[in-house]
Amino acid sequence: MYGNRSRFLTIMLTLGLAFFYIPMILLVIYSFNHSKLVPVWGGWSLRWYSELFQSPEVWQAVSLSLQIAVVNATFATALGTLAGLAMVRFGRFRGRTLFGGMLVAPLVMPEVITGLSLLVFFISLNQLIGWPAERGFATITIAHITFSMAYVAVTIQARLTGMGQTLEEAAADLGAKPFKVLTAITIPQLTPALISGWLLAFTLSLDDLVIASFVTGPGANTLPILIFSRIRLGLRPDINALATIMILVIAICVAIAAIVMFRQQRADMLDRQMAEREEG
Repeated sequence: MYGNRSRFLTIMLTLGLAFFYIPMILLVIYSFNHSKLVPVWGGWSLRWYSELFQSPEVWQAVSLSLQIAVVNATFATALGTLAGLAMVRFGRFRGRTLFGGMLVAPLVMPEVITGLSLLVFFISLNQLIGWPAERGFATITIAHITFSMAYVAVTIQARLTGMGQTLEEAAADLGAKPFKVLTAITIPQLTPALISGWLLAFTLSLDDLVIASFVTGPGANTLPILIFSRIRLGLRPDINALATIMILVIAICVAIAAIVMFRQQRADMLDRQMAEREEG
């Protein structure tokens, strides 16, 4: 019985991974296709990588997307961390339920509604105070921070709930000030969650198409908007080359983050073991 269940789970896992990764593998293979027609194989070639690197429009979109993603991830991580600390460490306070509901609302709100509401907000703001004069980097970044912060806050809340307050209480009993406890105990323990939250916010921003298309303006094309506009006219091999480069970069970043998080978790485990030995 258990053998059949294990075999069934293995088959389902294999099919799921194949369904997810085979399209990526095909995309990488066809990025080296010499033919201009994507479905027609014309032999191995770096032709489309060469054309891609000579396209200023693509690299302007890449630069804008990376700038927005970095700024968004940094601010979303900072604000999401503060929100998570407030929800877990501050106990009960007036308006906590409302604050929690507003915090997670972007997680379940359709992107079309979020994008439309932000567009109306920016138009109204422009009529009232004259800002933003034009929609672009600033408006897209603010829009991305709005929904990315919620994802970071949930990640930080889960980490804070799981790690407990033993070390923080011990540091406070030994005379450490609240700020010292925060910087010396809480933040180091939150490092894996902070890295995860930052990477999640970065990825969400880099991947967003719907919300960015509402709050962008002429001449401010992010990479997803550029790719979507080109795909509507038909499949292009240079887009496959661009996607392959993105997959490679993301894989390297994930590997680095995994190594950092593993080392941090190992250091936390060693610290706990030493603390238990001293208590024993």
